[in-house]
Amino acid sequence: MVTRSGVWSVSLGQGVDESGGDRDHIIRIPEGPVDQGPAAAGRVRELEEQLIKAKEQIEIYKKQPGNAGPGREHEELRRKIENGVKELWFFVQSEVKKVKHLQGEEAQKHADALLENLGHQQRSIMTDVYYLSQTDGADKWREKEAKDLTDLVQRRITYLQNPIDCSKAKKLVCNINKGCGYGCQLHHVVYCFMIAYGTRRTLILESQNWRYSTGGWETVFKPVSETCTDRSGTTTGHWSGEANDKNVQVVELPIVDSLHPRPPYLPLAIPEDLAGRLTHLHGDPSVWWVSQFVKYLIRPQAWLEKEIEEATRKLGFRHPIIGIHVRRTDKVGTEAAYHPIEEYMVHVEEHYKFLARKTEIDKKRVYLATDDPTLLQEAKSKYPDYEFISDNSISWSAGLHNRYTENSLRGVILDIHFLSQADFLVCTFSSQVCRVAYEIMQTLHPDASANFRSLDDIYYFGGQNAHNQIAIYPHKPQTTEEIVLEPGDLIGVAGNHWDGYSKGINRRNGRTGLYPSYKVKENIETIKYPTYPEADNEKPQ
Repeated sequence: MVTRSGVWSVSLGQGVDESGGDRDHIIRIPEGPVDQGPAAAGRVRELEEQLIKAKEQIEIYKKQPGNAGPGREHEELRRKIENGVKELWFFVQSEVKKVKHLQGEEAQKHADALLENLGHQQRSIMTDVYYLSQTDGADKWREKEAKDLTDLVQRRITYLQNPIDCSKAKKLVCNINKGCGYGCQLHHVVYCFMIAYGTRRTLILESQNWRYSTGGWETVFKPVSETCTDRSGTTTGHWSGEANDKNVQVVELPIVDSLHPRPPYLPLAIPEDLAGRLTHLHGDPSVWWVSQFVKYLIRPQAWLEKEIEEATRKLGFRHPIIGIHVRRTDKVGTEAAYHPIEEYMVHVEEHYKFLARKTEIDKKRVYLATDDPTLLQEAKSKYPDYEFISDNSISWSAGLHNRYTENSLRGVILDIHFLSQADFLVCTFSSQVCRVAYEIMQTLHPDASANFRSLDDIYYFGGQNAHNQIAIYPHKPQTTEEIVLEPGDLIGVAGNHWDGYSKGINRRNGRTGLYPSYKVKENIETIKYPTYPEADNEKPQ
């Protein structure tokens, strides 16, 4: 810019003047015709000196902490505010609904208006929190940090899975044919992979005669190794613990239900060397860590990649879109309760109201994944202002009588893909399909930990170690169903009731009951995983 004195000034960032106020780092370049003789030479020398100083200032500015992204405390506080607001909203909704049933017609109208107004207020606060998360280059920092961390972990996995000499490599053998569905089997392989990674063993995946595809895993996804798929070795044994198996080259791993002794490399623990960066970046580091193994495992073969592209075009899948997964067959009545479509759509509508504050909504789209072929028509008739995107042939193939076929496998893979690609996910975390979609979602965004609403469970990984929280505020029970909390108490989590309260056991006194969700924080367990420094030159696959 040109100053009043006719001098060009160039800003190089902000500093502090002698009085303590902000000022720009400025170099001043004289304006006007170039002088001849000694005066001109003096100006050139002055300009050269200013340019040298400018370069020095630029280097100093680059090294300032603010340019490394927001501080860890800033990020953790932002997520705490977000979670606190959500928990408050769950509580208010629950309490006001109770009042509705206790009072007369006028009170019910008042309660409805109160809920509507509180909803506006909650969305306003959450929108502010969202924009806070994008300030000061924080969004760009998250993108870069997420990519750097992902590349690092994928390099390490690639290194482990591709030993120079397979005949000498230590191996962990995992058979895919656990007696359950696709999501459960994928999680079984993830569990094997995490233990292989922790014990420095190359994972050998046995998948011939896979119940979904007799040709095995490699007919659908890329091989887990390019150099080592042979399970042979000089010594072989069943899992008996990392220390006991130290001199055994090939170890066979049982399903997690039969695992003994249990190694430390099970969810929800995360690597010690990455913990600081992960808790800085992500709202649920445990899910992020699981997602890295899912990412490596489900790299599609060319035919599947083409199939996904064609399905995307055929279905007209585009953003904004919210994914819902409705499980109606084998889980209902045993592992999960029946949930009508209305329960899902309440949260779909709520999230679209939130999205509308940030972006233009041309059409409210919903990707519907279900094993109930009649649900698509029901949803369309009940919610005509929504565009439901669904493939009914997938619903038919997901039925119990068709479940273990290649067509069914194609269907569940497509459903999980589209659910993970959605802007928000509404489902039941009691379903493995729902949890896999949520895990994959974490690999597509720097932090998608809050991009879901589960109608039942909190996130968990089958066979995980204890999920604990730490009390950060005291709590005095208001009812006989609640438990006492003191700051520092370790709480074993049973679940979140999504009404402002969670249920768990206070490990200090052994009491089980309800407690306000906002009065605790997650207890992130860290363990010493191998760091694989040899992988630095690997290229992620």
